[in-house]
Amino acid sequence: MRTIVWFVYFWLYLLGALPAMFRANRLLKEGRLQERDQLVQQKVRSWADHLLRLAGVKVEVTGLDRIPQGPAVFIANHQGNFDIPLLLAHLDAPKALISKIEVKKLPLIRTWMKHLDCIFLDRSSTRSGMESISQSVALLKRGKSLIIFPEGTRSKGGPVAEFKSASLRIAVKAKVPVVPVVIDGSYRVMEQNRWGVMIHPATVRLQVLDPIPTAGLTREESKELHNQVRERIVAHLQEK
Repeated sequence: MRTIVWFVYFWLYLLGALPAMFRANRLLKEGRLQERDQLVQQKVRSWADHLLRLAGVKVEVTGLDRIPQGPAVFIANHQGNFDIPLLLAHLDAPKALISKIEVKKLPLIRTWMKHLDCIFLDRSSTRSGMESISQSVALLKRGKSLIIFPEGTRSKGGPVAEFKSASLRIAVKAKVPVVPVVIDGSYRVMEQNRWGVMIHPATVRLQVLDPIPTAGLTREESKELHNQVRERIVAHLQEK
């Protein structure tokens, strides 16, 4: 029953938010980007928070005081589908996502994601990968942060997969800090349950680690950055 109610609410909230979406469209056309961003961040954060509460997710958050001022690249491990609402609800910073291009097929969601300045990546296209890096760097230089899951897929509670180095290259090119984020337990909400879609209450730990400056890194340090970030996240997961 919880799963049915959750999915119904998921779409009803988006339908109820249509007036806010139309206002965001108007603000964008008028060039009032700061007002548009404030509206979108507030609505998306509220939606994500309600989804977590309705699913019975208790979130234990630590390290928010480590989030630096200004734009940053948040690098998180990816355990399950609830990772996105977790980060949207609890990371207090103007933020966009790098998302797989398939998400653009979802009505309403794709419009909100465009207003979040999300970047859609076609993983089968090298050209798309290069374009996404350029778009990401430009976005960071405009002052907005990015959330990236460098594993590229959900681990569903298994070992943390290797991190793709391109995701860290974005931070180095934009000369913004990398903020590692540890997600522990999100797979218990959905992925470990029947058919991988049934929703059950769970406690999830969200831990923000110390930011890693990228300005002034040597070539070799830049090449090893993705491994360094992954090792930090894995080490904190193993502490539980």
